[in-house]
Amino acid sequence: MVHADSQLIWFSIYQGHCGSCWAFGAVESLSDRFCIKFGMNISLSVNDLLACCGFMCGDGCDGGYPISAWRYFVQSGVVTDECDPYFDNTGCSHPGCEPAYPTPRCEKRCVKRNLLWTGSKHFSVNAYRISSDPHSIMAEVYLNGPVEVAFTVYEDFAHYKSGVYKHVTGDEMGGHAVKLIGWGTTDDGEDYWLLANQWNRSWGDDGYFMIRRGTNECGIEEDVDAGLPSTKNLIIKSGPADQVDASLESTI
Repeated sequence: MVHADSQLIWFSIYQGHCGSCWAFGAVESLSDRFCIKFGMNISLSVNDLLACCGFMCGDGCDGGYPISAWRYFVQSGVVTDECDPYFDNTGCSHPGCEPAYPTPRCEKRCVKRNLLWTGSKHFSVNAYRISSDPHSIMAEVYLNGPVEVAFTVYEDFAHYKSGVYKHVTGDEMGGHAVKLIGWGTTDDGEDYWLLANQWNRSWGDDGYFMIRRGTNECGIEEDVDAGLPSTKNLIIKSGPADQVDASLESTI
C-alpha cells in the first residue's frame, strides 16, 4: 500500500450536524500538505472556510464546491483551528445526522485573544483539478500529499464496514467529499483507493474506507482537487532543510 506519510496525516474532527464535507476534505488535505512540505504540525480551520467563504463556495452547511474551497485558500487564506475551532462539537451518527444545523456566522476573530485573525492565515499557492486518470491522481498524492475527492453516495455505502467498497444496491443519497490519502492492491489483486471520512470513527474501518480504483467507482476519479501550500505569512528559517517557523509575521 502506498500513501502519504502516516506520521504527518492527522485524523479529523467530525462534521456533525452540518453538510460541511466539502470544507473538511479541502482543509484536511491542505493541513497535511503543510505538514509534508514544511514539517509543520498544524490543523487549519474548517470553520473559517465554512462560515466565511460565502456564496463563492456554495451553501455552507447545505453543501459546497471543493474547487472553490481551494480558491478561497489562495485568495483569503485560512486560519488555524486554534484561532477558529469548528462550531459543532456535539457529535452524532452518520449518515442521517439530525437535526441539521445552520451555517455558522463568519466572525473574523480568533477565540484566543493572543491570536490575530490575519496573522493566523495560511495560504495556498494555487488551486487546480487533477486529471481523472488514476496514474495522475497517484502521482499527485505521491509527490504532494492528500487530495480532495468528491463522489456519489448510495445507501449501501452508509453500511460500509471493511474491504474494498463497490456500489451494489440502494438509492442515491447525494454527493460527498473526503480526503484521499493513498492506494493499494488487496491480496486478491483488487486495486483500491484509501480515504479518510469525517463522519465518525464508529463508521467504516475506524473512520477510513477503501473504494475500487481504476473504474471511476461512484465518480471517485472525476472530481479531484488540490493546491500547494504557500510560504505567505510564514517565517522561513535558513537551514539545510529550509525550515518553516509556525510563528507568523503579524504576531511577532
